[in-house]
Amino acid sequence: MYRPLADELRPLTLDDVVGQSEILGENSMLRRIIDSKQIPNMIFYGPSGTGKTTVASIIAEKTNRALRRLNATTAGIADIKAIIDELDTLMAPEGVLLYLDEIQYFNKKQQQSLLEFIENGKITLIASTTENPYFYVFNAILSRSTIFEFKQLDAHDVEKAVIRAIKFLENRDMVKIFCEDGVIAHIALRCGGDVRKAINAIELLYSACRGALSTVSLTLSDAHQVSQKSSMRYDREGDAHFDIVSALMKSLRGSDPNAALHYLARLLDAGDLIGACRRILCSASEDIGLAYPMAVPIVKACVDSALQLGLPEGRLPLAEAVILLATAPKSNSGVMAIDAAFADVHAGKIGDIPRELQNVHADSSEHKREQNYKYPHSFPNHWVKQQYLPDELKNVSYYEYGDNKTELAAKAYWDSIMGK
Repeated sequence: MYRPLADELRPLTLDDVVGQSEILGENSMLRRIIDSKQIPNMIFYGPSGTGKTTVASIIAEKTNRALRRLNATTAGIADIKAIIDELDTLMAPEGVLLYLDEIQYFNKKQQQSLLEFIENGKITLIASTTENPYFYVFNAILSRSTIFEFKQLDAHDVEKAVIRAIKFLENRDMVKIFCEDGVIAHIALRCGGDVRKAINAIELLYSACRGALSTVSLTLSDAHQVSQKSSMRYDREGDAHFDIVSALMKSLRGSDPNAALHYLARLLDAGDLIGACRRILCSASEDIGLAYPMAVPIVKACVDSALQLGLPEGRLPLAEAVILLATAPKSNSGVMAIDAAFADVHAGKIGDIPRELQNVHADSSEHKREQNYKYPHSFPNHWVKQQYLPDELKNVSYYEYGDNKTELAAKAYWDSIMGK
């Protein structure tokens, strides 16, 4: 029966796990917990192929509890009940260690069905998820669990796993494997920090080249083919999407064109043209704003061009937009002003619209009275002192001029007209 190479190579000890030194290194918290064999409820959070399942398996071997595994993508209430039925029987006299993979796919009812047994200690839960647990795991489970984050591995750590896989294949099949220069580094880099993906690539290369020969050559050209676009971790509804668009927006705000171009390239490489356009359009108003008002129409033109062109050509106007925004002067005075206005509206600070501003066509024929609205264009400099806010808010100031050239010029203009 076929067994994937990644499964055959799954580490049996913590020392064999590549990477994750922050949580698995000597004297780290998780390692000390595992060595103590007093295992609490835990949630492992991080990208695929970073060791979550492997560490859970190692933990299971160190306890005297019956190990049960469920994958939330296929399991249901019936599977949970079957495990609960084993409690306090000869099948699980010391309780159950439940490894629940992809817990984010369990709904609230399914997660809550475990609570009683997690609470009394009859079930020790080790759950894993590729999504942020604070968004996908219910609070009752979170409050009874310790969260450990598994980070994406760097290429140096992945190379160790790739070399180990090659040596394993040589010993298992009594062959000699020759790797062309750059093969190992290329696969380690292009797997996107996913050890499983890197080992799968080696297995595929090996299977395609071996035949009946006693020597196998893995070429760089073949490695390029098996790892096309594989370095991208992306899910348009998952953490990867929100992390990248957040990084793009913050790089624009931070005036770093190089970082902004990097995150734009990651979005476009994943084919997410719409996500990139939305963030760029938003940044033009949110971060550049009144410091350079022309950024909005310029960026809108770039976005329209990109949407008409599609990919890959659409990257060109978007790159111009990103560089423009990153290097433009910044102001968030507009954001602060509208947010302050929203805060008052949401708090119920509304009040009646001043009579002078009401629609004259709404006047009752039986109770007509002068509106007394002063038409600004009839006065010098097209301005006249007049109350526009409701009485309850008449002295409120939402907008504060920014400290950039454009807004300071506007402030000086109106100060002179209003006699300030």
